[in-house]
Amino acid sequence: MRPDDLALLRTPGVPAVSPDGRMAVVAVARPDLEADEYRSQLWAVPTDGSAPARPVTSGSRDSAPAFSPDGRWLAFLSAERGGKPQIWLLPTAGGEPRTLTSHHLGAGAPVWSPDSRRLAYVARVPEPGRYGTVDGVGAEAEAPRLITSLQYRRDGVGFLADKPSQVFVLGLPADFADDIAQLPEPVQVTTGDADCEDVTWRPDGGELAFVSARHPRADRDLVRDVYAIRPDGSGLRRVTACRGDTALPAYAGDELYVTATPDLGPEGVDFVARQAVPCRVAGDGALEPLLDPEEHHRGDETSSTVVVDGAVLVGVERRGSVELLRVPLDGGVPEALIDGPFTVRGFAAAGGVVVAVVAHDRSAGELIALTPGQRRLLTAFGRTLGETGRVHRMAERTAPAPDGHQVHGWVTTPPGPGPHPVLLTVHGGPFAQYGWTLFDEMQTYVSAGYAVVQCNPRGSSGYGAEHGRVIRGGWGGLDAGDVLAFLDAALADPALDADRVGVMGGSYGGYLTALLIGRTNRFAGAVVERAFLDPVSFVGSSDIGWVFPDQYLGTDPHRLAAQSAMTNAPGITTPTLVVHSEEDWRCPVEQGARLYVELKRRGVPSELLLFPGEGHELSRSGRPRHRLARFEHILRWWARWLPTEQNPGSGADELVDQPVADGELIDVEPAGAEPLSVRATRVN
Repeated sequence: MRPDDLALLRTPGVPAVSPDGRMAVVAVARPDLEADEYRSQLWAVPTDGSAPARPVTSGSRDSAPAFSPDGRWLAFLSAERGGKPQIWLLPTAGGEPRTLTSHHLGAGAPVWSPDSRRLAYVARVPEPGRYGTVDGVGAEAEAPRLITSLQYRRDGVGFLADKPSQVFVLGLPADFADDIAQLPEPVQVTTGDADCEDVTWRPDGGELAFVSARHPRADRDLVRDVYAIRPDGSGLRRVTACRGDTALPAYAGDELYVTATPDLGPEGVDFVARQAVPCRVAGDGALEPLLDPEEHHRGDETSSTVVVDGAVLVGVERRGSVELLRVPLDGGVPEALIDGPFTVRGFAAAGGVVVAVVAHDRSAGELIALTPGQRRLLTAFGRTLGETGRVHRMAERTAPAPDGHQVHGWVTTPPGPGPHPVLLTVHGGPFAQYGWTLFDEMQTYVSAGYAVVQCNPRGSSGYGAEHGRVIRGGWGGLDAGDVLAFLDAALADPALDADRVGVMGGSYGGYLTALLIGRTNRFAGAVVERAFLDPVSFVGSSDIGWVFPDQYLGTDPHRLAAQSAMTNAPGITTPTLVVHSEEDWRCPVEQGARLYVELKRRGVPSELLLFPGEGHELSRSGRPRHRLARFEHILRWWARWLPTEQNPGSGADELVDQPVADGELIDVEPAGAEPLSVRATRVN
């Protein structure tokens, strides 16, 4: 991939399947670099493969399709440019879509009642006077916020207490197809300051189940329970009684199933490598796991717990893949429906058909229909990018760590014999995994002439809970050793240039990058992005700071210092690009700024690249032009310190040679693009 190949990415969401199983509908998103926004349309795909996929909507951002149980309607979310998502309705027999809601901050995904006459959803309700609810009162003129809780903001969402998400129910009149003017106002079903999420209907339509944290210690733990309420807002009751995190309730007859982390410890905060699995809710509200949470961890993006034909369907992380399992409700042996070098991103089932969105190292996702004894590929959304010839295959490897542990990962090399300069990349989390999917960053670096080395060191997910827990209280120990052992094994390949190696990573990966360059000068350069660097200041500045460092690193000052990436920062001599977003509340910008200032004061070649208006997810879902600019800058940095024939440094490195005064703000734009609002402050 080249940076501007972002425009060729086609990423399908979670599909919906018609009640008769004949048709799947999926939203397919793409970055629009020219308009600097994401576009998404709904595509219809016959599950028997009798016709190619075709678009059925033409909105700017259409998503979250849901068929009504009677098959007459398709509800979905749509947002026009600059607008918030609202619920729309499309007749499946043909006709024009129409909007149903007009919430100030937008509506959540629609969920049909069993009788197809009502829709439930959640929407954030702003406090009067905030978020533009009063004309002429902008954010800078709002009243001050009085904060009295620990959990008061969230990266990508903002402040919470002044816009809680509530459950709404919208009824559709019997003659709705003829007269939209008769549409009643939505009924707000829940109240209070606690967020409500994951709403679903009881099979008889007499009650709604949703997830919330409403218990006395809700501000000081991570526990969430299922609650039930009648559609008119009466009869609120707590359904589960656990010390875990429940999500995505779904009914199978009278029984309730959830996806849950069953046990968060006695204080409800022990989240480290606690794995989420499908669970049955017992009569007393306890959770009964259907899979062993020590061995299994759900990794798909499906926005529900899918219960069908006496089983739960679930995507389970497994050594870099996400397998699709069918887990019988009666305790039978789970069956793998899709396994191997794939990532099952989402799925739905109806009419005897399971439709899954499956990604691999050449596509961000394709639809596959599963019927008894048969698998059918339905789409080719990744074809346009694949036909560029700039998509590269991953090679799976394992390597022994110093203590004999086998580290699992991948090496991806450019065409040609090499030796190629090497980029060691480290994933975030740490309880996450690299794996079998189209990773735009890796593909872009390989196309620029770099061999990319990736692995899942201890601390990663996909290898069982103990694999994830073993680094607790010892960050920078086993995990750092695993990464370096895998790198050294990869460098034994003569196609890789062992004398020209760079290192980079984001979030936890940024932490480990900074830690490594504080211990060794073996790397030609480094990129430290949105990093967790100092656990002490992180406590008071991050949205998860109140719990994350204590649980992962501990509270002893000496052990914290030993694990902090800033401890050895005064010894860093490696040229380092620090990348951060100005509105990152997960790893706040002060973390990256402190590292940059430490390096600049000592004259270490360094730059600080700041992205306005972006949060922690910049590289995955930031503004398309910001994602493009990020790639341009990273390739420019590597062209300076690790040049290749494809990324030689001449031209791409012109910015480095400009006579810029210390501390000056400069605007940077890729060739042929509109000006970008990116600020780069750097050492000359």
